[in-house]
This record gives sequence, C-alpha cells and structure tokens, in this order.
Amino acid sequence: MKRVSNTLIKFRIRLVLFFITCVVFIMTIRLGYVQFVLGEEITEKAVESWLRDISFQPDRGKILDVKGRELTTNETAASVILIPQQIKNKEETAKHLSDILNISEADAMAYVSKQASSVRIHPEGRKINKEQELALKQLNLPGVYLAKDSKRYYPHDDFLSHVLGFTGIDNQGLTGLELVYDEKLKGKSGSFSYFSDAKGGKIPNLENVYIPPKDGLHLKTTIDLDIQTIVERELNYAEYKYRPDGAIAIVVDPKSGEVLAMSSRPNFSPAHYQKVPSSVFNRNLPIWSTFEPGSTFKIITLAAALEENLVNLEKDRFFDHGHITVGGARLRCWKKGGHGSQTLLEVVENSCNPGFVHIGQMLGEKKLFSYIQRFGFGEKTGIDLQGEGTGIIFKPEQVGPVELATTSFGQGVSVTPIQQVMAVSAAVNGGYLYEPYIAKEWIDPQTEEVVEKNEPKLKRRVLSEETSKKIREALESVVANGTGRPAYIDGYRVGGKTGTAQKVGPDGRYMANNHIVSFIGFAPADDPELVVYVAIDNPKNTIQFGGVVAAPIVRQIIHDSLKLKNVPIRKDGLPKKYVWPEEPLEKVPNLVGMHKKDLLQDLSSFQVQLSGEGDIVVDQSPEPGTAVKRDAVIRLYLGK
Repeated sequence: MKRVSNTLIKFRIRLVLFFITCVVFIMTIRLGYVQFVLGEEITEKAVESWLRDISFQPDRGKILDVKGRELTTNETAASVILIPQQIKNKEETAKHLSDILNISEADAMAYVSKQASSVRIHPEGRKINKEQELALKQLNLPGVYLAKDSKRYYPHDDFLSHVLGFTGIDNQGLTGLELVYDEKLKGKSGSFSYFSDAKGGKIPNLENVYIPPKDGLHLKTTIDLDIQTIVERELNYAEYKYRPDGAIAIVVDPKSGEVLAMSSRPNFSPAHYQKVPSSVFNRNLPIWSTFEPGSTFKIITLAAALEENLVNLEKDRFFDHGHITVGGARLRCWKKGGHGSQTLLEVVENSCNPGFVHIGQMLGEKKLFSYIQRFGFGEKTGIDLQGEGTGIIFKPEQVGPVELATTSFGQGVSVTPIQQVMAVSAAVNGGYLYEPYIAKEWIDPQTEEVVEKNEPKLKRRVLSEETSKKIREALESVVANGTGRPAYIDGYRVGGKTGTAQKVGPDGRYMANNHIVSFIGFAPADDPELVVYVAIDNPKNTIQFGGVVAAPIVRQIIHDSLKLKNVPIRKDGLPKKYVWPEEPLEKVPNLVGMHKKDLLQDLSSFQVQLSGEGDIVVDQSPEPGTAVKRDAVIRLYLGK
C-alpha cells in the first residue's frame, strides 16, 4: 500500500483551508454588500410583499364663480374593494354582491376568485349609491371593503356645461375646465396599508400605515353666476321661441378679457353627458364654431378707416343705389332700392353694404387685412379652454377686388365668436386687445388662501383712444338711430352692431332662408363695462335679421346685468329714433305730493290705479322718470 507523504497531506490541508477562507471571505463580502448596500432595497421589497394597499381618492378641487359660489363640488361616495384571500365563503359573497351591485353571479364569482391582492369591481362597484353602501355595511362581509370616494356634483345642472366640462369614473377631467386644469384640481391619492401573510390574512401586532389624500386646489373663475343665470334664461327663451339650429352667448369685461358668462345651445348636463351625442359635449360653440360674421365685422372696417384718417363720419357722404359692382360681381344692399345719399355715419347706422365696400376700397387690401390680423382674426385668442378654432381669412395671393369688397362687410371670411368679442372689446375699450381668460385664482382648500392668481394679459394695442371714442359714438348711434334700435335701453347708454350672415351649404353655395343672425353690444357706451354677443343659428317663424332676433336678447342681458352691477341710470344718452310702427315711450312724471283732484290733467296717457286712504300721493310705481308705453298702469298710494 502506497503511503502519502506528510508534505502532500499538509499541501492538501492548506489548499482546503485556502478555499474555505476564500468562500468565507466572499460570503462575508456578499453579506456585507447585502446588509449595507442592498439592505434598504430588500427591506422595502419585503415590506411591499407583506403590505396590502387600499387607496383613498382626494376630493377634487371645487370650481367657483367670481364671488366664491360653487359651480362644481363633490359628493361623498363609496367604492367596493375586495381582498379575495380574506373571503371565506366565495359563493355566498358572490350572491350578495350580485344582488346589491346588479351584476351577474358569474361576474361576481369571477371577481371574488381572482388571484390578486385586491380587486375593484368596475364600473358597477365604483361610486355606489347610499342604499348599496348601507346594504354592504350591514352585511359586513369578510374581505369586502368600502373605500371612501367622491363624485362630481354640478349644483346648477346644465348651466355653463361646455365651460365647466365633466369628469370620468376616476374623477379625471375629460372636457372643459375640468380637463384644462386637471392637474391642479385632482389632488393626490392617499392609501391605507396593512401587513398580510401569504394567505392574505392580517399579521397581528404590526402597525397599519395611513397616508392621507391631498385634496385638489379650488379654482375661482371670472364667471359671474348672476350674469350667467341671465344668459341661460335668455337662451332658453330664444330656444323656445325660435327653435334654432343653435345659439351662442358670450359676456366679457372689455377692460380685462375676463369672461363673465358663456353658453350655447344645444347644451347638456355634465352629470349625465352620456345621454347626448359626443358632438354636443365636445363642441364648445363660442370658441369652436367658425362662420361668416356678417355685418358685425363692419366694426373692424370702420375702425381701420378711422385710425387711418381716411373718413369723416359726419362730413363725408356716399350715395347708395342699392348695389355696387366690383370686378363684375353685383353686391347688393339689404334694402331694395338702396338708402340714397347718406353721411358715412348713416352708412354705419343703416349697415349699408355698398357703403362699406366703398370704405374698404379706400383702405385697400394691405391696410384692411393688416388691421384684421392686428385685431386677432386668423389666430387663436388663447382662451384657457380646449378646442378653440382659428377661423379662416384670405391669404394675400387670394385677395382680388371682389374678396376685398366682400370682406369689408363680413362675407367670405370665417371667424369664431370669441374672436369677434375680443376684437370689438379692443375697438371700444381704448384700443387694447386682451387675451380672454376664465381661471382667476387658485385657492388652498385647507387654509383658503390664494396660492396663485392670473392677471389680465394684454396682447397689443390696435387703436388710439381717439379712434376708439369715435367707434363708441358711432355704434351708440346705430342703437339709437339705426338697425340696432331694438337693443336701445332708456336710462343706459348702449352701443352695438347687428349681423345677418348667410350660411354655406354642403355644396359650397349660400343657403336660402338660413342665416346666423347676431348682435354685439356694449354698455355704458362711453365707458364700457360689458360686451355681449349673441348669435342665433337659423331661427324659425321670424324674419331672419340680427336686429329682429338677436338685438332684443342682448338688450335684456345688458339691462339686467347693469342693474345687478348697480350701474346708475343716466339721462345723457342719445334719444331713440322711432320708426313706424314703433311707438315712443313716455316718461312717468313725479306725482308724489300732488292732491288727488289734480291728477287727471297730468295722467291722460296712462291708466291710474289708486290705493290707500287720503287725498295726497305719498308714493308711486313706476318711479318718476321711468319710460313706459302709452296706457301703462301707474299705481299711486294715497295718504293724509
């Protein structure tokens, strides 16, 4: 038998010891690396494998009007969350869920049998109603949890629907302000976490982890709910009276670009947007729709001519034959036979197309279209809503004598309502073109402090104050003496311009008896606080003129809005020119203090109703100076 030498044995022992030492060294290094380098990461993964999360949604920020009144808010709702590993009797639980949530037992069984740490029942278990919530609470089913959730609530139903927009099942903004400012409104989710073993059971003696949700910021808008209510009321009435294809109304502060009210028809309820076609809720007509503006666009032609000192409204004259021929095209006036000899101010008052073609020719292509661009046409206004249109204006190479002529009176170009409103605001506010906006302030829901504020954004100055003053005076004359007379308000100075535009059909031709009639007005005329635009698309059973249909609506919006704003009654405005069959109004005299026997000689134009005992008038209604129709009822209160 061969003997192994001691030297070889020692070598083998040393070799084994060396390998053992190397292994121990490597393991030590590895343990140290795991302990000191990967330890935190591994611990986090272990905790994650033990933790089960139930998420809690934050309250979405409210949307408020300019006075802090709620336009949107939230309602508390519960959502069902299942922990399948904790459900002991799956068949019984599935049956209860089926009955309460109105889903099939097969679907309920699929939910309770899922191999997942937590399961949401979507969408039937999301934001359930109070009766369903109470039923689940009473059953107290193992593994069935109710997480606090909320859903959007619109206290004014369909008011301001296109502006506010709506949210989806996860409270995410889908349209309107809800979408544009979703990041600030939505807040951050919170969670409730507990430690669970491999079977899903809670591990005792380990503390739960609760991270509270962070609610979204409140948005205070420029919208005035009182004025918005007036606008909604008037559009509802117009919809009832004229059965139009559509309707639009916008009210802005011309000195800042703040949108005070905006609405359109058809509209919808944000809480039930699924009940209307997507074409209704996806199209905010005041900023999206584009159409020929008609005569309201003449304000831009007038502004350009005045700014360039090309016309004198009182001294310059134009003879209207009822038509004008340009480049072989015969362009007609709305009045058959024409207006004859007029001052240029009367051209404006009468909305005479040939007269404005003449003004456009004086300006020429380059000057007119440079002003059109300066006033913001052909580009977005920048309003903080999605889906804004840009309109269509002629490119320089497309403009010939006919295009210049038709553009002068608002035909052949395409603009959006919000472009028109901001352009006219610039024309009457001293010449300043502002960017319209709705988001005014962001408010912390906990401290109620303003954390961010938007200021008016001036784009550029387009006119001088002198020119703007002349435009205000001319447009006030339109309302007192011209086509805008139905917008006249006794005691308030109102300026404005009518518009009647033919619509283009699918074949590219103008449609017969199908117009968009509009009126844009402002008040007080010498220092405007409001600019109001109303357009009615194809009104039925009426003469389709802006002065007939839209002007009275604007009149009512301006009248009621100025009263709400406590704008004082004035007597320095232009008197209204009455045309048959219009009947002049008569002012009620001051009768307080008069003796009963002396009344008849002063009140032959009115119907008098007396009440009270005594011989002396102590009060009266309407107030002295109020303009009323002949045969109006005057109520007098007698005393001693």
